[in-house]
Amino acid sequence: MKIANNMTYQFPKHLSDLPIYNKAIEIFILSRSISSYLNQDLCGLHPDGSEDPNIYFSGDIVQQSESLAPEILKAEQARFSDHKYRHIHTLNSLTRKLYNNCKRLENSNSDGRDFLKLLRKEIGHFKQLQRTWMLSL
Repeated sequence: MKIANNMTYQFPKHLSDLPIYNKAIEIFILSRSISSYLNQDLCGLHPDGSEDPNIYFSGDIVQQSESLAPEILKAEQARFSDHKYRHIHTLNSLTRKLYNNCKRLENSNSDGRDFLKLLRKEIGHFKQLQRTWMLSL
């Protein structure tokens, strides 16, 4: 028996042309790769049996970066300016938290710290694109 999927999504065609959206996807892919690399170094227990607290920050960067693109989509689709600004505010908050968690992870005991500098640089580019994009909404 074949079940038809009637779910359709309103995905704006111009969204894939937006540099900010493409950068959000890049940041997600990069953060997921970095987190996987860091987890190999941070998942072990310390001699006293405790775990490295930085392992949670590696998961946070994935969750925060995963939320960037959907917030851009929501802001693009919002009809009213107050709804657009709510999503812009959420995007600003996610970007700030993502940047700060990268800085925290740079202090971790992992060989992947150098990749975090690259991610922070990409987040800086994202912030620049974000400022331009916000003016176009």
